[in-house]
Amino acid sequence: MFARIDIGRQLDRHWLRWTLIAWVAVAAWYVWQRWGGIYWLALSDTDDNMRLMQVRAWLGGQGWYDLRQYRLNPPGGLDIHWSRIPDLPIAALILAFKPFTTQFWAERLAAGVAPLLPLGIAMTAVALTARRLVAPRAWPLALVFLMGCTATMLMFMPLRIDHHGWQLAALAVTVAGLADPRHARGGAIVGAASAFSLGIGLEMLPYAATAGAAITLRWVWERAEAPRIAAYGCTLAGGTAIAFAAFASEANQAMRCDALTPVWLSVTVVAGALLFALARLNPEARALRLGVAVLAGAVIAGGFALLFPQCLGRPEGVSDELARSWLNNVREAKPIYEHPLRTALPIAALPVIGLIGAMLATWRARGTPRFAAWLPVALFTGSACLLLLWQVRAGPAAQLLAVPGATALGWWLFPWLLDHRLMPVRVFGTIAAFLMVSGLFAGLAIRWLPIDRPDARTRTVARAGQRCGSIPSLVQLNRLPPATMFTHVDLGPRLVTITHHNGITGPYHRNGDAILDVHRAFQRDDAFFRRTAYAHGARYLLTCPNMAETTNYRARAPQGFYARLARGEVPDFLTRVPLPANSPFALWRIDYERPLAPQPVRPE
Repeated sequence: MFARIDIGRQLDRHWLRWTLIAWVAVAAWYVWQRWGGIYWLALSDTDDNMRLMQVRAWLGGQGWYDLRQYRLNPPGGLDIHWSRIPDLPIAALILAFKPFTTQFWAERLAAGVAPLLPLGIAMTAVALTARRLVAPRAWPLALVFLMGCTATMLMFMPLRIDHHGWQLAALAVTVAGLADPRHARGGAIVGAASAFSLGIGLEMLPYAATAGAAITLRWVWERAEAPRIAAYGCTLAGGTAIAFAAFASEANQAMRCDALTPVWLSVTVVAGALLFALARLNPEARALRLGVAVLAGAVIAGGFALLFPQCLGRPEGVSDELARSWLNNVREAKPIYEHPLRTALPIAALPVIGLIGAMLATWRARGTPRFAAWLPVALFTGSACLLLLWQVRAGPAAQLLAVPGATALGWWLFPWLLDHRLMPVRVFGTIAAFLMVSGLFAGLAIRWLPIDRPDARTRTVARAGQRCGSIPSLVQLNRLPPATMFTHVDLGPRLVTITHHNGITGPYHRNGDAILDVHRAFQRDDAFFRRTAYAHGARYLLTCPNMAETTNYRARAPQGFYARLARGEVPDFLTRVPLPANSPFALWRIDYERPLAPQPVRPE
């Protein structure tokens, strides 16, 4: 009994110390588990490869505010609309490792460690939220549930060096700020976390807007919340101004809608100033507070519509053709109900459970100080579930936001089951409840039941993508002198990361013309392909047969250039370049002097 009390006191008094120890243990486990990927620098995502290229370019002397990628579509390069914020820890780790090893090993180690840094922040914020909302000793349960958030944890894995982990960490800090009982401190934390996230990118803009709405509604309901909304307004406006001044690239100085540009800077600064003014005004009547809050919201929304009408549609601003041929078909941009059950169920299970738990916790907290803290968390969780109906890429954030509600549900349910008089209920009931509340039942069902299992064709496509992205396959291309290779959109970033060759483009929406050039070249006739390749200065054509992107070319244009090439109908201006027998690639030299042979069938 005394040992139990002592453990309880340790968990309560030294929760931060034990959370950090847990983070170190989890980080060490992930590094050990993913060591093979770290060794081979297996950056499977195009954005992770491009992030490393951005860091390399900066460390190599490229300007702080110049984020163009000159290895794609040379010599002008591509406009990458990102921020330098996620580059900083990667660059710092490379410089820290470099005195003790080679440049390549320093990059591999940095790519392995960097994603684990925001994980530590996220774990600390999740533990703190559980202490504030559920119980002082509930934080270990919250961390256990966080480890079961498969979509969320993938963003913190070694080699996942793009910005998503940092934005999820900022979201976790936002929730902890909303649950903070100290008004001014909580508001300042939410405003600073939102500004930090917006400085990285706009992916979390809906959540930042939801947090602002939640803080405003708390002030409408309770006048004593004025310090919270005042601090939030100041840190939001000031933080975004600092983020823009310090990190906005040269390209983001334009009035674009897809990043922290003058458009969104204006919105956040005006919104922050208005919220601060509301806090200073702070009328006594609740109805009057509601009225001025609605007026401020109308000013922000109306001003945005009048001044920035170009941003009322898709923020990417792509052409209709590019949307049809590419952006509308990106899997992450599709709603969850358009994905197979094998994908959708593990993502959606925990958010739904977390929403149920958050709603129950909010109901139970009515009439107590925790009600005002639980209500915005429930609103957050519900918003995340709705966003899944818009785009499945909301899955990692939705799972993260579900943890407080799931923790509350488990904190009530598990003790009742463990104290039950029947032994089967204590054992099997607790196990079953844990699997349900944590959402792990969905993963087990997908693993053990015949639900939408991938067919042979799907496995072939996946295997082709893995082989063509591997270092042993790509370094074989370095036997050739550096040149620009005409290749698939999704292969471009990996090509320039691993080899000394240049590519044409990558999946980055500001470069719609280059993306469409590649799509059209692969789907139209031989003459169009050769003109396009010549315009981009390509000396070689590099293809990865059966890569996912190539299946689209063959399906959309059965008589197009790529489909005919895949059938062995090679035009005369292409000369096959021999590669090792185990190479997954097909490589041709492009001869622009050789005349075109007539094609009997006009391609689609």
